[in-house]
Amino acid sequence: MTLSHRSHREWRFFFRISAVIAFVSIWFGIAIREPGSPIAIAIVVSIVTSLIVATPIVLTELKGHRIPLVRRLRRLPLPAYFAVKVVFYMVVIVAGLFLSRVVMQPLTGDRIGIDATFRTSILFSIVMSAAFNVALEIGSLLGFRTIRNLLTGRYVRPRREQRAFLLIDMKNSTGLAERLGPLRFHELLNDFFRDIADAALECEAEIYKYVGDEAILTWSGADALGDGDCLACPFVAEDFIEANRARYLARFGEVPAFRAASHFGEIVTGEIGDVRREIAYVGDTLNVAARLLEAAKELGRDVLVSTDLLEHATLAAELKAEKLPTLAVRGREAPLGIAALARA
Repeated sequence: MTLSHRSHREWRFFFRISAVIAFVSIWFGIAIREPGSPIAIAIVVSIVTSLIVATPIVLTELKGHRIPLVRRLRRLPLPAYFAVKVVFYMVVIVAGLFLSRVVMQPLTGDRIGIDATFRTSILFSIVMSAAFNVALEIGSLLGFRTIRNLLTGRYVRPRREQRAFLLIDMKNSTGLAERLGPLRFHELLNDFFRDIADAALECEAEIYKYVGDEAILTWSGADALGDGDCLACPFVAEDFIEANRARYLARFGEVPAFRAASHFGEIVTGEIGDVRREIAYVGDTLNVAARLLEAAKELGRDVLVSTDLLEHATLAAELKAEKLPTLAVRGREAPLGIAALARA
């Protein structure tokens, strides 16, 4: 995986969000300034305040999934996790507003204390942070690109596009369900999918859906081929599961393992449904990926990838690919070239 490429995209997103927050902060600062006070001073104070308050919040939301403590907090029930974030926001907001007053006091001449303007600023910051928090949670639940595509109507009419898919299927799920029972197995499956979700975040994949004990991840063509994240993602997921080995053993007596398969090709993407609308992918590419997953079990391999994807995506230096005999796929005239991936 190319960390510099991913970091570049993250920082680009950070600056865009910061610019939007600064713009809203300027509007608010001008609206609450005292009559007769210079607009220029209000603009400068608003920009400085937005930088002090918003920067730690946005950075935490953007890069927090890589911090072990934040990943553990994400496993809390949603109301509890939301409450923790609100408390964090409150501390940052109050401390940031005080710091902004101290920094800007030589320019504004305002006394350092709690007055009507300060209380109004706290209320405004809390409302903005809560709205930002809700938007992030909804985006995490449904997928930011899915929401964007639904809002913009990108897929109102089906369209063809190139996509990579990664299917991850838990091994021996039937045996685990029999040993643990349905409730305990559901807890294990939930923890397993959380580790897969962490890997998806790290590799910038969209989680298309969960089907039974299987997770389906996807990337657009440019994202899939640009830095090879789709090839490395199964091994990133392995690392997250291994990092939680002790917790799995303590709770369930076993560490889950999985098989994975990746394929790349043309897919038809479009909105589907009426009461409950979603983006659906239809076509041979997803079917071939499913057949690859079946072949992984038949061949005793943990990670299989089609040569269609392998020939176009960047393979990380820490990974190696072993070419295997071609695979016959029902409904496909030409045999499918496949390879097994492993750590080098």
